[in-house]
Amino acid sequence: MIGDIKSLFREELEPRFKEWGLPAYRVDQVLAWIYQQRVAGWDAMTNLPKALREKLKSELSFTNLELVRKQGSKDTTQKFLWKLGDGAFIESVLIPANPALYGEASDRNTLCVSTQVGCAYGCKFCASGLEGWKRNLHAEEIVDQVLAVERWNQAQQTLENSGESPLSNPSKPRLIDNLVIMGMGEPLANYDNLLKALKILNAPWGGGIGARKITVSTSGLAPQIRKLADEPMQFRLAISLHGATDDVRLKIMPVNKKYPLRELTAACEYYQEKKGRMITLEYILIAGVNDGQDQIKPLAQLAHRLHAKVNLIPYNKVEDLSWERPSVEVQEKFLENLERQDVIATLRREKGHDIDAACGQLRLKTERELAKAVVEPAV
Repeated sequence: MIGDIKSLFREELEPRFKEWGLPAYRVDQVLAWIYQQRVAGWDAMTNLPKALREKLKSELSFTNLELVRKQGSKDTTQKFLWKLGDGAFIESVLIPANPALYGEASDRNTLCVSTQVGCAYGCKFCASGLEGWKRNLHAEEIVDQVLAVERWNQAQQTLENSGESPLSNPSKPRLIDNLVIMGMGEPLANYDNLLKALKILNAPWGGGIGARKITVSTSGLAPQIRKLADEPMQFRLAISLHGATDDVRLKIMPVNKKYPLRELTAACEYYQEKKGRMITLEYILIAGVNDGQDQIKPLAQLAHRLHAKVNLIPYNKVEDLSWERPSVEVQEKFLENLERQDVIATLRREKGHDIDAACGQLRLKTERELAKAVVEPAV
């Protein structure tokens, strides 16, 4: 087989279809079925001849994520647990935006996407790396997180519209307006698969999501930040900072040993020189670790140097970890004093704390339940 259909660019498909003696419009039809209708298989492409569908089945794989669990309800933060073809689990989180999330309008929906099974970077407060790193996601597995959520939403709309066929509308409204690549894993450690997936999700024939609506997050891989800066795409960059000094970052983020703030800052400055785009500094507030007033001044200095905005995120409690979120009063005081330093800052209010929305928690809980079921089979 050539590969998975959702991992291929249009320009990779066109010569194959020509080689098979097929007219060019067949490529457009296939891509429209996948990215506009969000179908889950070849047989749903009813305007393709059956012989062509069989040919495509034999040449191209068409894999889909399997929804195992979902937490949250409509119009609130929702977490999706997906099962991959090899049995591994990953998560995506759908976040209804408000003015505290990247400054976007309140009617937008943001999907937080994973890029790896587990994580090798071992941030001390994070659930994603508790079981270590398993593997990188393939491009199609990154792409299909978006399509799978759209399919789920399409199915919900069908139920609400009294049984309307999901294929009756030739171009379904899109649910997801923005992507943040900051789910499970370190995105820039899976650079090639990530970039291919994002180009597919951005392409007019693909996901159609504007590059400026896509934010790539990193814990601080300086060389890859520079590499991303040299890409022509205008993706946004977010830095998972979580500490305004090397002392604090070293306590909670091992990556700081290899790429201390000096190197990280230089890479961010290079990115900004190339892109001219404002960077976001992600800052998870952890009680007694990085929420002290002594962090305000160095954080403000860094934000001014990078012309960055700061997104404050109260810590989501993770089972097995002792970290806690600060009180609301401490959160508000941190925000207030940061703004007094003329820093553009937002505080993400409640977004998923009640559904274990921190990356990796639902996956970890499910894997442990499955392991227990094997050890203690039901009688």
